[in-house]
Amino acid sequence: MNTSVPSLPNKHLMTLRLDVDSAGAAQIGKTPEGRRTIAPVKGGTFEGERLSGKVLPGGADWVRFRTDGTMMIDVRLTLQTDDRAMIYLAYQGRFIGAATAMADLAKGKTLGAGSYSLVTVAKFECGDEKYAWLNDVVAVATGEQSGFNPIYTIFEIG
Repeated sequence: MNTSVPSLPNKHLMTLRLDVDSAGAAQIGKTPEGRRTIAPVKGGTFEGERLSGKVLPGGADWVRFRTDGTMMIDVRLTLQTDDRAMIYLAYQGRFIGAATAMADLAKGKTLGAGSYSLVTVAKFECGDEKYAWLNDVVAVATGEQSGFNPIYTIFEIG
């Protein structure tokens, strides 16, 4: 029995760039689930072949740092397309890096591409007929760290 996927069909859905308010992050502290921080998202942009627009203020990343140093990501955002449709985007994932990379990340330094791994799974919700197809999208993303502001390349699977 073949247990690997030789080629998972995918296509670029969009590139998402976030402006995170790291200075305004709420430090919840150590909890039974790990060290918790809530980082507000001030805005951003997204662009793809079938949709583009801006990230509205008010979203956040409910970050949890596990005891092994892995950063667990839990982001919820409101997107507004260029034609003013509203989209809810939620994604979860993880950021793994060596202890030195995680320390540099905490200082807002830009990390080398090979020093970390950032991946997420995304879900969309939209009531606008033009973008209702997003409600059925299965999406994954790879992320690039740029100071405190991540850039995600989101892919539609299938």
